[in-house]
Amino acid sequence: MTLAFDSLSAFFAMGGYALYVWLAVAMTLLPLLALALHARWQHRAILRGVIRQQAREARIRAHKEAA
Repeated sequence: MTLAFDSLSAFFAMGGYALYVWLAVAMTLLPLLALALHARWQHRAILRGVIRQQAREARIRAHKEAA
């Protein structure tokens, strides 16, 4: 197997197209990272809402039983 680049610096230079290549990589990875973080945040928020709703229903049920 032969490598496409002679050195690590040549890899990062991307044959003179480094700005375009690395901007394209960043513009791909950053939204994907943001999407993953947002999904995780939203999942936790939904779980907190479900827990809050269950606690509220338990309080209502306990109040009805006590009355």
